Amino acid sequence: MRKLAIPAAVLLLVTLAASPAAAVDTVNSKKIRDAVTVSGILGHERALQRIANNNGGTRASGTPGYAASAAYVKNTLKAAGYKVKEQEFTFPFFRELAPATLAQVTPTPTTYQTGTYPFSGSGTVTGTVVPTNDVLIPPPATPGSTSGCEAADFPPAPAGPSIALIQRGTCFFEVKAANAVAAGYDAVIFFNEGQPGRDGLFIGTLGRAFGIPVVGVSFADGAALYAATQAGPVTARVTTSTVTDDAAKTTNVIADTSGGDPNKVVVVGAHLDSVVAGPGINDNGSGTAAILEIAEQMAALKVKPRQKVRFAFWGAEEANLLGSEHYVANLSDTELGKIYANLNFDMLGSPNYVRFVYDGDGSGAGDAGPPGSDQIEAVFNNYFASQNLASEPTEFNGRSDYGPFIAVGIPAGGLFSGAEGIKTPAQAAVYGGTAGAPYDPCYHAACDTTNNLNTAALHELGDAATHAVYTLAVTKTGLFPDGSLRAARKAAPDFDYKGPHALR
Repeated sequence: MRKLAIPAAVLLLVTLAASPAAAVDTVNSKKIRDAVTVSGILGHERALQRIANNNGGTRASGTPGYAASAAYVKNTLKAAGYKVKEQEFTFPFFRELAPATLAQVTPTPTTYQTGTYPFSGSGTVTGTVVPTNDVLIPPPATPGSTSGCEAADFPPAPAGPSIALIQRGTCFFEVKAANAVAAGYDAVIFFNEGQPGRDGLFIGTLGRAFGIPVVGVSFADGAALYAATQAGPVTARVTTSTVTDDAAKTTNVIADTSGGDPNKVVVVGAHLDSVVAGPGINDNGSGTAAILEIAEQMAALKVKPRQKVRFAFWGAEEANLLGSEHYVANLSDTELGKIYANLNFDMLGSPNYVRFVYDGDGSGAGDAGPPGSDQIEAVFNNYFASQNLASEPTEFNGRSDYGPFIAVGIPAGGLFSGAEGIKTPAQAAVYGGTAGAPYDPCYHAACDTTNNLNTAALHELGDAATHAVYTLAVTKTGLFPDGSLRAARKAAPDFDYKGPHALR
């Protein structure tokens, strides 16, 4: 295990951040942590990589690569002694057939680096480029552009084909694109917002099928197009080649421990699918491999959980959390009342990692989760503090598969090692790595392979994940002092989770 030299002041802050009032009792997880190894996690990662290699470089839901991944997980769990079921559902599947192109035709011929937004329509549009009327150049210091979020943001589409130029920020890309369509535009160009970490070429997702081409460009290229439109008419040509299946089939893979109180179920989840563009070995082969290894070792050690543990491998997360949404939506009221907590592990091996913990109590990064989420956060923070390892909160806004759970008042928590965001100098001083670089430069890309994993991150976050799963499985005091799930549900506010960050 790689030890990090952490300044005493940072350790003090970490210790203070750990909640001494946590209702969850202290659990000795050393035996299970020793059994869950980086070697075991990597064994599953290599199997997922092989599956991607044999299936066009992807494990996306709706592809043979996902079906093979689900079969691998199912067979591994069965071999460990679990009874496994697959929950099938349909979803809108999207695939790009050829790379998008974008070129300014007049007044100055220019070719731009671009990419197709998932669920873009297919075709070629040559038309006048028209920016929304609320583009912010230079960008604000804090993300907040509302470009395209309201119908009034769009000038009337000119006669003939037209292309809307929209800045990233605030609302879903789906909302912006729908407003462009309603205003009569024939294609959309999204450009990044412009802050550090939000300035390169970014390809989000539209969440549903659109009939017009939708592409993205970097902030610099979008700003250049915007500047050109301020000097006079600009014509551009957008080309996309895509296919969408509105009723593709995929599955969630679910396995329960044989023991544990069936009226108190801890759902331990990770999304199994990758994006179409790559094998997804960090996103989210790392979470998948970690909880698969935890499930195997719990069975091998014959752990007798007090609460039933349900290991769930979600499909179609990259299509907007559809697997976990389907699971939660299809629980009966009685079944819903039996879900004790949700733990979510989405990206645990980022090469330039930070030990992020979902901010269940809302003290550091936004809204708090449902009652009990603060106790789950404390389990992670207390564990890291006990290992003299720093950690920090990450926004708990529903941008992974815990979203549908917190939306119905189920306490949740988990870990995250970072995606396309930029590591700060302060973080580099604490965690090592490179300041000014993404946490994962291969996020949502073809290079997200086994070569994209940081084994120290897998070790540290994998141990923390193991500790949390084991703690919630065997805890006697539980998340609530009175043991009441029903009271906690009544106290929970209505959560409006925002879906994956790629939607905004």
